[in-house]
Amino acid sequence: MKLLNVKAKGFKNCSDDFCIDMIAKSKKTSEDIEYELNEIDEGLYVYNTVGIVGKNASGKTSALELLDWCYDILSTFSLSGKGNNYNGVHLEIIFYEEGYLYKYCTDLENSNSLKDNATFCSQKMYRKKYYKSKVKQIYKDDWLEYLDVKTPIPEELSLVFIVLKKSQIRQFYYGGEVDCTDMYDITFKIMKMAKLEDVFLEKVLKIFDDNISEIKQIDENNYSLVYQGETKNFSDNELFRFMSSGTTKGLNLYILAIISLKSGFDLMVDEIENHFHKTLVENLVMLYKDKNVNKKNATLIFSTHYCELLDLFNRSDNIWITHSREKIEIENMYENYGLRSELLKSKKFYQNTFDTAVNYEALMDLKKELM
Repeated sequence: MKLLNVKAKGFKNCSDDFCIDMIAKSKKTSEDIEYELNEIDEGLYVYNTVGIVGKNASGKTSALELLDWCYDILSTFSLSGKGNNYNGVHLEIIFYEEGYLYKYCTDLENSNSLKDNATFCSQKMYRKKYYKSKVKQIYKDDWLEYLDVKTPIPEELSLVFIVLKKSQIRQFYYGGEVDCTDMYDITFKIMKMAKLEDVFLEKVLKIFDDNISEIKQIDENNYSLVYQGETKNFSDNELFRFMSSGTTKGLNLYILAIISLKSGFDLMVDEIENHFHKTLVENLVMLYKDKNVNKKNATLIFSTHYCELLDLFNRSDNIWITHSREKIEIENMYENYGLRSELLKSKKFYQNTFDTAVNYEALMDLKKELM
């Protein structure tokens, strides 16, 4: 399964035509095919990395949260734990599965019976066979087959289950809102779920702190650490004080990335540069671009303030720019700005081509007040 396109109406403070597309739009060079794109069917290319940029409070997190909603529907066929604010949201989700394109449409409402769950109303599901010859008309509204379900289903269950059948994780969302002391337990639980070998944990530890050669979980709140050859036992709170915030978050994020790459899950990261050296962020991006590592078409989707990171992208159609105007809007760098691929994206950001610069007048006003 691969998510291709999302459209939303009534989602939070976003515009009613809020749309994020994962299919490559511009010309595909042999270099792009090698380093920038994943081919999920003949001639059907999606991105291995997607960047979302914009000013503070411009809607970057909202864009990621919308994708998270859609991934949850595709993973568990339900939607819960999102704050019970589903009323009035309309979603259109297009995804690919085993040679077919599927279009799923639904209106959402708050559940009357299950707290913090969404109910799915007016659900419709369509499909059409994918043909390479029609890739340029992939979103043409010629869905030939309407998938009808005669048997009544619970209102908290999405029709997507009739296609994907088995509930399973299809994405990770790293929002950084988790209590850091919980990250150790979460990391070990995820490793156990994914049956990830301990050797990967040891190699990630060496990246962030080469004084640490081993960490083991005693129970969900206690850990054993080998530091400079000496074994020490810590509670989770003690371990967090002993290790840096960057090491703790880096350990969690890199383990998620490893599982994503090995399993083909997509990984979403909000403000990817937080607490990490820029080289570590760049290396994480490059792992997704390396087909020797990314063998199962995983995609890294991230928001960032670090615009130099986007200079790692040869393309510009996998970069989205958010703006907070009357509503949150999202624009595609290729479609809306026509930026030549050979130009440095960071230079264009510093020139404020995309209206993403910090408010200079507000900064000067603050400076005057301080003076």
